[in-house]
Order: sequence, then structure tokens, then C-alpha cells
Amino acid sequence: MGDPKVSAPDLDPYLDAQYDARASVPDYDVYARLYRSLSDEAYAALPHKEAAYGPGAREILDVFPQPPHADAPVFVFVHGGYWRALSKEESAFVAPMLHRAGAVVVSVDYALAPGATLPQIVDQVRRAVAWTHREIAAYGGDPGHVVICGSSAGGHLAGMVLADGWHDRYGIPVDAVTGGLLISGLHDLTPLLRTRVNGWLDLNLSSARENSPLFHLPAAPKAPLVACHGALESEEFIRQTRGIADTWAACGGRARYASVPDRDHFSIAVDLSDPESTVGAAALNLLGLDCAGDGAVST
Repeated sequence: MGDPKVSAPDLDPYLDAQYDARASVPDYDVYARLYRSLSDEAYAALPHKEAAYGPGAREILDVFPQPPHADAPVFVFVHGGYWRALSKEESAFVAPMLHRAGAVVVSVDYALAPGATLPQIVDQVRRAVAWTHREIAAYGGDPGHVVICGSSAGGHLAGMVLADGWHDRYGIPVDAVTGGLLISGLHDLTPLLRTRVNGWLDLNLSSARENSPLFHLPAAPKAPLVACHGALESEEFIRQTRGIADTWAACGGRARYASVPDRDHFSIAVDLSDPESTVGAAALNLLGLDCAGDGAVST
């Protein structure tokens, strides 16, 4: 897929390089294949059901259920791909470890840019979370214990779920999401205006701020937040992750920031399959399934 062009006067070479996630690793396709192969294994090993949360072709999600009436905690995962690539079919790899631990896992699909605008994608993910709150009890899940997680662009979208001011329009309580795990997310989109990424997002300063979680956090967050990145990532991705954790804490919320050694922008998501990793332990802790290890949330 060729990158849309940003005119030369608008392109900042430093920012463009900092936000070129694929160029930060020797071979991105290795990870795309790994996501898919691990996800194929998960589909083969676990019971799952596909459900529609809206009328659109990609307004669907996968549910990896627990037994009826299990009242299990719920883990909602939103895939990355810079809002223009990947799908739930490359996201099922997050399910096996969490499902074995006792969680219901939900993997969300959404329409991709540039065919869909970023506000449309944000709306889709929020509607998927609203669907989960209303329907997950039928899959053995506890609608009162829903953790949102996303990686990269999915981290941004998970951040927009944790943002304030949208719940009433979707018919769910403000505390419908009880925890957040943001992996290498983009929480202030204004730097992207000077990069090739904006070639498919087509944002201006106003729409970039409107769709930046950092500018729309609750005044007094109740849900604990874990924000993490790979130590091998670019300075800007590191700054974005630390920024959301610091701002969450400044608003009075419980927040933990973690830089994970020996992980890059793409390998860190695979750690969701490892209960002893920083990321895996954080997910279990937020779900109330484990309270030890590096994933413990600090105040």
C-alpha cells in the first residue's frame, strides 16, 4: 500500500521518521505473519462467536466466551495498524492466555482509513464497547468489569474509550469501563499533522485535538490505567505513552507507566500471551485475575 503524500512544506522530517513505526523494525511483515499465525491457532483452540455491534460490514467482533453465568471479567482488545491495516483476524492471539485465566475476551473490528474517517472509527469502537456492556452477560461476562486494551492505533482508540463526554450518547454509564491498558498508543495526534500519516487521516488542528485522548480525560478518573511501550521504540512513541500516564495521574487517577526492555513497537503486543510479562501481568491484574508481578497498578 503506497503512502499518500503530504506536501513538502507541511512535512517535518524528524516527526515523520519518529512516527514511521514500520521503519523502526527490520521487517514489519514478520510481525504481521506472526499475529495471523498465532491468531489462527487461537481460533482453532478456543470456542468463539462472531457478533455484529452495528450494521456496517466491519462492525463486527469476536467473543471468546466463558460458561453461562460465569460473571467473568471482560477484556476488550482493539487492534492497531495505524487505523488503515489489520483486523480482528490478526488479534485473536491475545485470547488464549486471558481466556485460560478466566476472562471473556472480545476482539473488535472496525472500518479502515482512508475509507472511514477517524471520527467514524472512534464511533465504531465506542459502539463496540457499548454493545459489550449490554450483551456480554449472555457470553458469561460481567458487564460491571470491562477492561479496554489496544496497541498502537488501537491504544489511541482505547484511549478514546477512556475519554470523557461520550457515554450518555451511547446509553452506557460513565463507569462502564473499569480499567485501561494502553500499549504504545498515540494520545496527542497534533504531531501527526506534519507526517505522512495525515495523508490517510486528513486531520486539521481542530479535528486532531478533538480526537486526541490526552485532551479529553475525565476530571477525576476512577479506572486504573497502565500505559506501556517497548524500550526500543522511538522517542515520540515513548513520550506519548509517558504523557498519557502522567496526565491520568495528574487528574487524580491511578496510573502506571512501564518501559518494557527488549521490546519494539510490534513485539510488545505479543506479550499479552505471556502471563509473566509486564504486559500480560498488567492485563491479569486489571481483570482481577492476578495481583502480583510487574503488572501491579501503582497509585
